[in-house]
Amino acid sequence: MEYKFTEDNFENEVLKSDIPVLVDFYADWCGPCKMMMPVVEKLAETYDGKVKVGKVNSDENNQLAAKYGIMSIPSFLIIKNGEVVDSAMGAMPIDALARKLDAVL
Repeated sequence: MEYKFTEDNFENEVLKSDIPVLVDFYADWCGPCKMMMPVVEKLAETYDGKVKVGKVNSDENNQLAAKYGIMSIPSFLIIKNGEVVDSAMGAMPIDALARKLDAVL
């Protein structure tokens, strides 16, 4: 299942999550973000129950994007126990993100 994270639910859904979380910062107008949509959806399926996978629209949640220093999209954060443990930027193959997720499990 793919989640939608916002400034309102980020603390409960992400920072207080009992499993690692992959956060995809994106925007609707972003071409590389659109290219990553099927990758993120597949990761959400593959890691269901082990990693919470979700998206943050950086245009609608710009304070959240600023808090995490998101300067370019797509940007991915892996958050475990309320802390950023890894990050990645730009479009990439699914196995690159999967390796990062496997490393925190």
